[in-house]
Amino acid sequence: MNSRHLVDPELLEWIDQLPPIVFSEESLPFLRQGMAEATGAFPIPEGLNVAVEDRMIAGGDGQPMALVIYRPLGITSPVPSVLQIHGGGYILGSARMSDIANRVLAATLGCIVVAVDYRLAPETPHPGPVEDCYAALKWLVDEADALSVDPSRIALQGESAGGGLAAACALLARDRGGPSICHQHLIYPMLDDRTCTRPDPHPYTGEFVWNADANYFGWRSLLGCEPGSEHVSPYAAAARAEDLKGLPSTFISAGALDLFVEEDIDFARRLLRAGVPTELHLWPGAYHGFEANPGAQVTIAAGETSMKALRRALAR
Repeated sequence: MNSRHLVDPELLEWIDQLPPIVFSEESLPFLRQGMAEATGAFPIPEGLNVAVEDRMIAGGDGQPMALVIYRPLGITSPVPSVLQIHGGGYILGSARMSDIANRVLAATLGCIVVAVDYRLAPETPHPGPVEDCYAALKWLVDEADALSVDPSRIALQGESAGGGLAAACALLARDRGGPSICHQHLIYPMLDDRTCTRPDPHPYTGEFVWNADANYFGWRSLLGCEPGSEHVSPYAAAARAEDLKGLPSTFISAGALDLFVEEDIDFARRLLRAGVPTELHLWPGAYHGFEANPGAQVTIAAGETSMKALRRALAR
């Protein structure tokens, strides 16, 4: 595969600096350590006027689970809220992974952002991670008054594996008659384990950042079985859901060179056919995680489009 000629020129420098990464059970502790160190390496922008609080709650099976709450200062009435679910292929990351982005989101939209520190695979396979996210959603609704949250305006947001968990959590909430969700905001979501086993993989996606080998390792870790196996739960891989009716309005954004682009397009198509208000954006020349290049025009455009769509969803 060679898709370099398709990459947006502004996005080339970052991938040239990215060291090769091999995912395995042996390398995973070192990868997690490196990501944790990188998380705190960037300065926090001044003037955001957002208070940050760590909170412990009961997770999916009652074990302690951490949340990070981002609250705009000066709230005097109930405001919308976003339950933010971090990415990392189901095997990496933490609630602090998107710390700066969550601060900016809370300040820009005047909403309360709650980031979930769900358990990771392979130590905790499905259903542990999605049950943690669902427990966080229920907690957010139960504590809405204390948090000054409008319970009718709660959205789920996630990137990559976080987008997959957000979509799965929305399915759980619908099927269990659980909390009402006004919107699901999915950024290059990781939705379908069958992408690992397609007989005709896309010839120009997945060369950079998150490739087919990484995808296989992530799904194998979450599922505890081979990706593409029969009877994989839709609460593990949301694309497996046969019925998408009754889900909240949906925003999906992905790079055209992202390994997930076809599964994301297909999920959007099926949502539309199920009568779900759906907005889909594809960004040419962009690979998985391209927002790591903050100055690129495609990154700026994608970020502005995402923020405007979330603002509209929370205002409804």
